[in-house]
Amino acid sequence: MEKGPFSVEWLAQSSRGGAQPAAAARRPRSPSGDTGGQESPADLGESPPGPLVAAVRLTVPARETFSAAQLQELERSFREQRYIGASEKRRLAAVLNLSQSQIKTWFQNRRMKFKRQTQDAR
Repeated sequence: MEKGPFSVEWLAQSSRGGAQPAAAARRPRSPSGDTGGQESPADLGESPPGPLVAAVRLTVPARETFSAAQLQELERSFREQRYIGASEKRRLAAVLNLSQSQIKTWFQNRRMKFKRQTQDAR
């Protein structure tokens, strides 16, 4: 009886490098070895993830703080209008050397801060 992929016996064998999933073993390859961009761990000579594989942590870029000049311009714009339009967002992003998503996020956070401040004043 053939052991199916990911059975206990198969996993024990794969940790020693002897087993391949049945589907990967039967998959035809092109002469160049191209699999259409969909390579499984078995295609790459790696064993599939087992029960003891550690989780991979993604690195998050460090948070950058806004300069005093950037904050001053953002606050000035917020005083004029709490909701920013697309053209003003593009203008601010270019002037302040920030991305449009940073401008959008700053306005969202500033509106929430404004809301908390007005609620606390009641």
